[in-house]
Amino acid sequence: MKTKLTIDDFKGMLVRALEMIREREDEFSRLDAIIGDGDHGQAIVAAMTAVTHTAQKGTEFKTMLNDMGFDVMLQVSGSTSTLLGAFFLGMSDQAEGTELDANGVRRMFSGGLANVRLQTQAKPGDKTMMDALVPAVEAIQQTEGDDIALLMQKGAEAAARGAEATIQMKANFGRARNYGERSIGFADSGAMSWSCLFQAFAGALNQ
Repeated sequence: MKTKLTIDDFKGMLVRALEMIREREDEFSRLDAIIGDGDHGQAIVAAMTAVTHTAQKGTEFKTMLNDMGFDVMLQVSGSTSTLLGAFFLGMSDQAEGTELDANGVRRMFSGGLANVRLQTQAKPGDKTMMDALVPAVEAIQQTEGDDIALLMQKGAEAAARGAEATIQMKANFGRARNYGERSIGFADSGAMSWSCLFQAFAGALNQ
């Protein structure tokens, strides 16, 4: 059981996420090419590289997360970095100190989602990254107990289910909506990469 999340734990989660996302870069870009620009793999790798690099200098949660959010938006252009930056900035609003208990982790992820919602009107069912992010954060909130590793595992499982569900969805948001029925039958690249992010977070704490 893991009852405290330290700064070093979180840095390890980010390093694991960058590794796993980099391994799947081509997959994410291929998915994006079906109903988008085909550059999501490159974009999410660039964004995660930026936040992971910034995080290594962090000594406490609030400032570290704040710096991660701002740096990724300054260093990497595009919607991917804007939404990832908003996520970490929202986390910063709800995080204090050098370690968090389970309730602190719940608040941190809830703050991240709340800030992303201020940046996009997309919601679950629209075939976007929100199909992975929203269920992940909701699962973290709803999982009882003090085991942070379990919270992350439940979040990862919910994100994976959400991303898988986008295969049968018609895109209702962004440029992808122009494809209409043709967007059905393929997973959303953003949902898949955010699911990978949560899978990595859980893996780092459950290894």
